[in-house]
This record gives sequence, C-alpha cells and structure tokens, in this order.
Amino acid sequence: MKQKFIFVAGGVMSGVGKGIATASIGRILKEYGYKTTAIKVDPYINFDAGTLRPTEHGEVWVTEDGGEIDQDLGSYERFLGQELSRRNNITTGQVYSAIIERERSGKYGGKTVQFIPHVPQEIISRIKEAGNGYNIILTEIGGTIGDYENIPFLFAAKSLERELGKENVVYVLITYLPVPHHISEMKTKPTQQAIKSLYQLGIFPDFILCRAHQPLDNVRKKKIETYANIETDYVISAPDVDNVYEVPLNFEREKLGKKILGKLHLNPLKKPKWEEWKKLVKSINHPKKEIDIAMIGKYIDIGAFTLKDSYISVNEALRHAGAMLNIGINIHWIDAKEIEENGTEILKNFRGLVVPGGFGLSGVEGKITAIKYARENNIPYLGLCFGMQLAVVEFARNVLGFSNAHTTEVDPKNRNPVIDLMPSQREVLKESRYGATMRLGAYSAILRKNTLVYRLYKESGRISSDMKKTKDIKEKFRLGKVRKGDEFVFERHRHRYEVNPKFISKFEKKGLIFSGMHRSIAGEKLMEFIEIPAHRFFVATQAHPEFKSSLCHPSPLFLGFVRESAK
Repeated sequence: MKQKFIFVAGGVMSGVGKGIATASIGRILKEYGYKTTAIKVDPYINFDAGTLRPTEHGEVWVTEDGGEIDQDLGSYERFLGQELSRRNNITTGQVYSAIIERERSGKYGGKTVQFIPHVPQEIISRIKEAGNGYNIILTEIGGTIGDYENIPFLFAAKSLERELGKENVVYVLITYLPVPHHISEMKTKPTQQAIKSLYQLGIFPDFILCRAHQPLDNVRKKKIETYANIETDYVISAPDVDNVYEVPLNFEREKLGKKILGKLHLNPLKKPKWEEWKKLVKSINHPKKEIDIAMIGKYIDIGAFTLKDSYISVNEALRHAGAMLNIGINIHWIDAKEIEENGTEILKNFRGLVVPGGFGLSGVEGKITAIKYARENNIPYLGLCFGMQLAVVEFARNVLGFSNAHTTEVDPKNRNPVIDLMPSQREVLKESRYGATMRLGAYSAILRKNTLVYRLYKESGRISSDMKKTKDIKEKFRLGKVRKGDEFVFERHRHRYEVNPKFISKFEKKGLIFSGMHRSIAGEKLMEFIEIPAHRFFVATQAHPEFKSSLCHPSPLFLGFVRESAK
C-alpha cells in the first residue's frame, strides 16, 4: 500500500500534550492493523538532546541504537510497544549540519544552497527514511504554531502533501482552551489564532484535538467548526486525565481512529482489541491496594517549580508494574539535598526506595545516606545507573570499611575509587573524545544463574541464549563477547563510569554479588547488576531498564521491586 503521513502540531502554548496525543493515535492505528511509527521533530539547533539539562528540557530518552532523544519518543515506545531508532528524531541542528557537510564536500555540484528547496528536501528525506517499512508515519512537530523555528518543518509537510496528494496526508492540530477564573467560560479565541497561523502556511487542519480541564461542549465545538471550516465530527474533545493511558480510549469513544482512516482512504485491517489495555487502565485508576514509594533524586527544583518530567520514565515504569499487579503506586519525590540537611526521618513511612540516574555533585551524600537506610532496615531498594554506583560506594564505605570510598566522577583523586573510568576509556580521553567514552544504547548483560535478577528476567521471558537472534544488532560491540551457553538480556545505557574490577572480589566476600556483567569486545568485564541475597530486595543496575518498560510489558526489575514493596 502507499505510505500515509500524519503531521501533529500544537497551538496556543507548549506542553499541550502533543506527545501523548501522537502516541495515542499511533496505538489506535496499530490496533486497526497498520504498521505505524512515530517521529519527533525538535526545532532547536542542538544536534540532539544529549547536552540538554533535564531542568531545561525534561528527561533525555535513550533509544536501542544509542540515540539521545526528546522524552516524547519514550511516550511513543510505551504506547506503541515497539522500539524506535535514533532516526525517529529530527532536529534543526541535524538538518543544517547535513546540508552544510554536503555543501563543503562539493555534493551540490556548485549550485547555490538555499532554504528552498534544500532544507525542506532534507527534512522530507529524513521523514521518509525513518518511515521506511511502515504503512502510516506520524510526525509530531515540536514547538507551537507561530514559532519561527518550526516553520521549515511545516513547509516540508506542505511540500510532502503536494508531492503525494492530499489523500495521503492528514494534519492534526492540538490546541488548548483556557477557562479564565474571572470569566469561568471556556475560550476558543487562542485556538482560532492557532488555526489562522496554520492557514498562513497553506495548511488546513483535518482534525482539531481540544485540550482543556473539562470536556468540550457543543457550543464551543460549533464555534471552532465555523472558524476552522471543518465538520464538528472532526473537532475532538481531549479533556485532562490523571492517567495518560486513558487517552487512546477517550479518542476511540469519538471514533478518531476510523475518522483518520477515512481521511486517508483506508479501511480497518482488523478489529481493535482493547481488553488488556482497559484492564490495566482500570488497575491504575482503581487498584486493590496502594503503596508509598520514595524517589530520591536531583534535577527536581528550578526556581519555584518542581520538574517531575526529569524522571518520567522511572515514574511510568513503576506505574506499569503497579498496573500489572493491581497495586497503586504513590510516588513521593524526595530531594536528596533534604536528606543531607535533615537526615532519614523523612524516609520512615515508605515501602520502597528508588534512586534513579543523575550526574554531578548535587545531593550525592543524601542519596548515599538513603541507600544505607534501605540496606540496614531491610527496605526494598532499586538503584538505576547512578543509583547502582552509589549503592556500591555506600557498601564499600559502611561494610568493607573504606570510609573514604567514592566514584572518581565526584572525587577524581579518591584513594578507594570503587567506581572509576576503565583503562580503555582513559586512552580515549587523552584524545579529548569525550563522547566516545560513554556507553549509549542497548548492551548485552550476561546473567548469573541462581540470582534474583536472573529469576526476575527468566519469569518475564526476556532472557536469550540464542546469538542468532542478535543479528539485527549492527554494532557488534553492543553484543560484546557472548559465548555459547551464556544467557543474556539487553538493557539500555547512558553512562561513563564503571565498577572498578579491582574491588569486585572484596564486595562478593562481604555479601554483595554481581549478578550480571557485559563482556566487552576489548575483553573488559563491566558490571551490570548487583544484589544482596541476605536482603529482601536490594537490586541495582548500571542500565536504565525504565526505557524498555511499557504498559503491557513492565520491566522485570520494577515488577519485582513493586511486588516485594507491597508485601
């Protein structure tokens, strides 16, 4: 079949929910039997999200192939239940970098390189490349209608429409309808202005998704219908929900899926099956029991505001596990600096503790104090990336007796560097190639049998021992040296520092074992998982398992953690 394209843009303000709406539409179309993928356009000049602060832009999502992407790609993967590539993120920086590199190498044959046609052509080429092999390609255009920086991408969308014909392209505008307190009336004027801005680019929205605190009434629908000159049926109410996984179900109540297929001249290929999805949504909304979990991190406060988006994937992975177990998860965001100042009293009433990833000095000692509290009081603990490294530091200080032990990321001259750079990384750093020292994307972890980590992955069916199944991994270093008989899993990484192999035997003699490791192409053994068998649940990983968790397939580590915390 001919490929179809859907462009999703936002009006009125940022943060209107384009990512969740795009992900929901993708899930709906997948339920109707179509191979669907989603692309995120970020109009910033950064090449990718790798250098952006979480307080600036929210969480950095890591793809299987090592891309550092906007957090919306995480929503796409969680809703679609499929892995996406770094190609599924397009930035202004990437577009102009490719054009300039091509021009410098003489590939334009001496022609004048200009915005038109070269920039739209490069954007369209990238969209087509990311959509190769799919029936329907959703592209979310970041920013807000009226921003200068997303005009090139909207221009490219219109160019693609002219190339393929309107029957193969659909435009969705997501807009926000405020209800000012002093008026107590839902206002459509901002939406009208967003529609007008689209018209000026020659784009006429096929669907308008109306975000608001409450459902859209017929009076407002009629107003928008008159102004946008589209039928009321294509003005879709998208009220606020506490549970984002309700969004596709809400859209389907208005038959959005069939309406989109109709605009694309397509028929459903199969009947959607929402039973499992509805069951899990119900479990989140009305769980049999609830537990309180402490999330101890940084990147939380910026001015007078709290940015929970910095850890959105960890939050969602906990919800996925809770939904599967019919347990409500009340996440309490604890700033590690508060523990440094006031001690562990704040942790007394929590059923489990999570220390997620993070970089730098801020709050480190507070996190270590919290980890010690969980270990000594037999409270379920889950450490992720930096949360594993600091668990190793805590154990070295308080069990091995190395009172000054640390990571050289924080203390470069430490005498007991239990977390350190590997020798191969130091050689790379001499050449100032900092990016090449990071582990990004999926890496194999060979699991140690008869461990808790092994049992958790085994029950989920995620363990592999067939190296033939890994042929799709183009970069062989991600697989590493896997030998016959090894049982391994793949998890995603975003870190630089590793457990120092000089201390491994000392840890294991005192009861902290390494239940999984990556055997690199260079022959180095990189520790991937730790656990304390004498503890009810003390597990940490160098990876970010939250990046491979979805509503219907929770992460094994999060599932085990929530199950134990609920006992």
